[in-house]
Amino acid sequence: MTFYPLSEGSFTIDHTKVFVPFDPVTDQLDQRPTGSLLVEIQPFAIQTKNDLLLLDTGLGYSVEGSLQIHRNLRSIGREPEQVTKVLLSHLHKDHAGGIAQGEGSDRKLSFPRATYYIAQQELDFAFEKGMPAYPTEELKILIDHPQVQWITEPTTIDGYIDVLPSGGHCPHHQIFQIREDDQVIFFGGDEAPQLQQMKHRFIAKYDYDGKKAQQLRQQWWAQGEKAGWTFLFYHDIRQPDWTFPR
Repeated sequence: MTFYPLSEGSFTIDHTKVFVPFDPVTDQLDQRPTGSLLVEIQPFAIQTKNDLLLLDTGLGYSVEGSLQIHRNLRSIGREPEQVTKVLLSHLHKDHAGGIAQGEGSDRKLSFPRATYYIAQQELDFAFEKGMPAYPTEELKILIDHPQVQWITEPTTIDGYIDVLPSGGHCPHHQIFQIREDDQVIFFGGDEAPQLQQMKHRFIAKYDYDGKKAQQLRQQWWAQGEKAGWTFLFYHDIRQPDWTFPR
């Protein structure tokens, strides 16, 4: 397997849930509102033997009339039509903003030949919770869409993608372990978002169940160290991945 970070840039975010672009060269974090977090927005593409996987879909921003995530895919020599599976850890707007494009009746899924794998209860929760965390207007397209495969329990897709409910960052968060030959790639979404959170005991106030998320990180990190996993980090501004030696 080969993986590709599809960075959409660095942003700060505070209690308003508004993502404000941040340039590490010219901007100062202490000049942003108190409590602002500095994060990368970084979906990943993974090329396997039979699939082009997309792990989360970014903010859904456009650049010169084209979705940024489409431009990022083309920069690695892939087209949106080549994506066969979209794996969504959860539906917060920074992870699910790029699921679709267009407005009103012209709105369509951004990856026309892909199956989208989403936790059924996560969509229900998104409409219950609403804005600003969940982009409910954009998520309506998922309801009864034939390209959506609803996940309701732990499962394995096509014999090599393990989908496991985790429920630390939000109640119906899920993580993915992708196995091919002797390689394992782990994607933990917002429960394994940055390298330093994996290496150190860290309880985040923004998590639904911070203690559970912290315990899961310790568990996954220990498993990965023992088995030689590769970890992909959605929000790390310095290091998108980490691979333990096998």
